[in-house]
Amino acid sequence: MTTTLFPSAPEDQLAPLPPRLSLTPAGTVPTPLDGAWWPRSRDLTAELPALIAVLDPLRGRIIRLAVNSTHWPVLPRKIPVGGHVVKVGWFTAQLDPHSLLLRSYGADRWDLLVIPPQTAPETAAWLMATAVDPARVQTASRLMQEAAHRRQSTEGVAAQQAVWDSEGGRTAPPPTAHTPVPLWASAKQG
Repeated sequence: MTTTLFPSAPEDQLAPLPPRLSLTPAGTVPTPLDGAWWPRSRDLTAELPALIAVLDPLRGRIIRLAVNSTHWPVLPRKIPVGGHVVKVGWFTAQLDPHSLLLRSYGADRWDLLVIPPQTAPETAAWLMATAVDPARVQTASRLMQEAAHRRQSTEGVAAQQAVWDSEGGRTAPPPTAHTPVPLWASAKQG
């Protein structure tokens, strides 16, 4: 038997993962958010190229980016992306801490909810779907508050159920191993 080993590519040559992104459908009524982005880390230099590669063809080349510096530990001034440079600005009071603002050449802009990388998949999925719902008109911070409230409610119900079960409570009787005999059948046999 022969074994063939293929050398693995160095880490810097691996293709980047596609961005976890949801965008509002074209032609919908404008809302405060144009979509949601769930980065895998808080490293803008590593995360932005994949995001911008998806957005560039949709509304023109992205040239500027603004973030709230609250959640980003390192904020570069410029990030090289696909043959051009994106200038980065950061603000604290003027920009929602859970959003990202991107501008293109055509003065078009994207306002995206930024879902924290450590967010649970169920919560992130809910946030990504809710951010693009045209029936919802909420800011990024308001959606994050609602997600936190939903998570606390779910955890509270689970904790109550655990206490109930640990104290001997049951929601349904356990299944029986035998088939009950009707009273009339046992009377005939006796």
